[in-house]
Amino acid sequence: MELSNSEEQLMQILWKKDKAFMKDLVEAYPDPKPALTTVATLLKRMQDKKFVGYTQIGRSREYFPKVSKKNYFSKQMNGLIKNFFNDSTSQFASFFTQETDLSEKELRELRELIDEKIKNK
Repeated sequence: MELSNSEEQLMQILWKKDKAFMKDLVEAYPDPKPALTTVATLLKRMQDKKFVGYTQIGRSREYFPKVSKKNYFSKQMNGLIKNFFNDSTSQFASFFTQETDLSEKELRELRELIDEKIKNK
């Protein structure tokens, strides 16, 4: 299941904070800040999608992510590779290295990461 752009923006805030009350989430937004009702609606949708949970503390709810940023990003990347690059990581790598303006240093660092991964397999 995926998040909408507005849900993803809220999730980014929650990942940074780890736990937060609704007022803290609203305050973390850049100006213009969304209405409390907007954030409440987003949180409810994200709970329904099993991305967010909460702990009841008195009359307030402290929200927390149920999905790690790493796991979410990994699924998004795998979906991107599957949908846009015919499930071919080599097509993705080719596009990534040709269409991004990576410096020689960045390409060498990328090669080192790949070489290290190969070495550890």
